[in-house]
Amino acid sequence: MGTIVSFHAHPDDESIATAGTLAKAAKAGHRVVVVFATRGELGEPVPGVLADGEQLSVRRSQECLDSAKVLGAARVEWLGYTDSGMMGEPSNEAGYCFWQASVEHAAKRLAVILDEEEPDVLTTYDDNGAYGHPDHIQVHRVGKRAAELSAVPVVAQQTINRDWMLRGMQGLRDSGETPEGWDMPENVPPPTFGKPEAEITHRVEAVDFTEQKRASMRCHASQMGPDHFMLAMPDPIFALGFGTEFYIVSDPPSMAPELFTDLFLPLR
Repeated sequence: MGTIVSFHAHPDDESIATAGTLAKAAKAGHRVVVVFATRGELGEPVPGVLADGEQLSVRRSQECLDSAKVLGAARVEWLGYTDSGMMGEPSNEAGYCFWQASVEHAAKRLAVILDEEEPDVLTTYDDNGAYGHPDHIQVHRVGKRAAELSAVPVVAQQTINRDWMLRGMQGLRDSGETPEGWDMPENVPPPTFGKPEAEITHRVEAVDFTEQKRASMRCHASQMGPDHFMLAMPDPIFALGFGTEFYIVSDPPSMAPELFTDLFLPLR
């Protein structure tokens, strides 16, 4: 059996981006490790969810552990940086936030974990962090360098398949069969959201793990209330939208690890 380390910017990113992959890996007997760059200090909590005096970072740390249990992860770690906030906000300038971290230094922190785990696969994000969040972009940069330092065989950049999403939305509109009480989003995602399908190399089919994925999301109750649009999706639409996870693997080795070949299917 192998090991997969999944590197994320904030608590709940693992649920949205890679939960199906991680649950599928754990079910197959592989070791799953999740690493967070920050504790999501700048997240906006659901009104009324925090107890008096409860710190959001402490709450979100526990939510990470709860999510990991749902997914079957064996280990959870944090690199110790703070949330940078959305691109362009004054919080981007804080000297201790992840966006301001030295890529080399942060990569060495991550490499300590990678050297201990000797993973077959490291998951990061694409070069735009899926939608341009500074911490997500930094995950791409730091993860790439850490993988070099630790000689990780495969780096899989999680991304959003923009074309897949647009086809799915158009198909639902054309069918006229959207479930009663569920409103189709009207806004077309901007061109900076996700990657075109031509740039994506691999997918993980995780439809059988969508219930675990949604349960992982529910663990992050400080950010996702029961009425959150992802949690409120009818089961078939959730499975369609979240049951396949997409990745860019720039240089897969000719002798790829078993974990990679078992989970990651070529897109074409």
